[in-house]
Amino acid sequence: MATSAPAVGHAEVAALKTVALKGGFAEPVKVSCAALADRLDASSQTASRRLQRLEEAGFVEREVVSDGQWVSVTDDGRHRLHGEYADYRRIFEGGVGVALEGAVTSGMGEGRHYISLPGYMEQFVDRLEYEPFHGTLNVDLTDESVRARAGLASVDGVPIDGWEGEERTYGPATCYRASVETTDGESFDPCHVIVPERTHHDERNWR
Repeated sequence: MATSAPAVGHAEVAALKTVALKGGFAEPVKVSCAALADRLDASSQTASRRLQRLEEAGFVEREVVSDGQWVSVTDDGRHRLHGEYADYRRIFEGGVGVALEGAVTSGMGEGRHYISLPGYMEQFVDRLEYEPFHGTLNVDLTDESVRARAGLASVDGVPIDGWEGEERTYGPATCYRASVETTDGESFDPCHVIVPERTHHDERNWR
């Protein structure tokens, strides 16, 4: 039976932030549980458990040595901290958006089919207040934008409910209000980024 990754709460995120502040984004940094415990106001055993949970969740990579351990923050760890950063920006700066950059790329040909299904289209018209183009614009995100997209977690989205067809179930999605700007300075609005709960696209490919 497969085991799920351990839950990462605020205590673990505090440890993750401490590693990042020591330079763990750029390269592995030397961390002792005693020093980490002092920063977190916790026991050495507790600090060690938090690092272990972060490693099991895929947020850090560790190499244990005789006098401590070398720890680096993974891409998943960066995503988690970007989400925290976006939350604080929203608290202190108000309605903060997320800027993403990339190049338009060909998709898998599924966008037109799914967007045009009545179970989705009726919700788009009702909740987005316009009928979208029967297809999606696929964007290959830059490395920085792949990391920054975690900030969408702190942005209010428009929920699109899942529904059942005659032969299968269609999953839910979330739409985020957006505008598209080209390198030539053209702007397109209104439009929405759609994030399906089920997708064959990897994190770099966005629509």
